[in-house]
Amino acid sequence: MGSEEGRKSLKGSELFVSSKEYFSEELESALKHFGFDPHPLSKTYLVDLLERFMLPENLYEVDQETGKYKRDTLAEMYLRAQNENSSRVRMDLFRRLGDTSLYISGFFGDSLNRKIVDIDYYVDMGGVAYGSVAREVQDSSMAEVYGCFSTRFVEFVDVLTFISQKSQVQTDQDLLRLYDRYLATGSKLAEDQLLEKGVLNSELSKAKGIKQ
Repeated sequence: MGSEEGRKSLKGSELFVSSKEYFSEELESALKHFGFDPHPLSKTYLVDLLERFMLPENLYEVDQETGKYKRDTLAEMYLRAQNENSSRVRMDLFRRLGDTSLYISGFFGDSLNRKIVDIDYYVDMGGVAYGSVAREVQDSSMAEVYGCFSTRFVEFVDVLTFISQKSQVQTDQDLLRLYDRYLATGSKLAEDQLLEKGVLNSELSKAKGIKQ
C-alpha cells in the first residue's frame, strides 16, 4: 500500500487522528451548525480547553487522604479568586472558574438538573468569571475573547453540548432534561432540538422568548 493510500485509509479513523485535530474538526462542525463565527482565538482556546479536560486530573484535584478526585464548589472557587491580592493569580483563578463552568455545562449539563446546583448557576458563574478575566487581561485580543465568552456564554455551552451529543442517542428522560435546560437557560440548541422532535411548539417557543 502506497503512503498516499495509507494516509487516505487512516484519515477517517479516530485512532490515527490527534485529539487537537479531532476537536478542531468537531468544533468547526458545531460552529457551522449554529452559524456562529467567534474570534479565531476563541476557537483555539476551546480546542485547548477540550484537550486539557480530557484528563480528569485537569478538571478535578486528587484528595491526598482518599486518593479520589475532588473539585471545589463554584462558590469556593469564586471566593478564592475574589479575595486574591495578586492580579495574575486572581485572573488565573477566574479563568479556571470560567473554564470549569463552561466545560461542565457543555458536557454534563443534563446531569446538573438532578443536583441541588442547576445549570443556570454554572452559566451565571461562568459568565461572571470570564467577565472578570476580560477586565484584567492586558492583551486586547484576549480581552475580546473573554468578553465574548462572558456575554455569549450560553451559545458556547450549546457548541460544546452539540459536540458531546453528536454520537449519543436520546431517550425520553434525555428529552425531559433537554426541556429543563431550555427553561433554565434559554438554550437555542435545546429549543431547536425540542422543536424538531415535536416536544415544543413554535408558539410556546415565542412565548418563552418574550418572557425572557
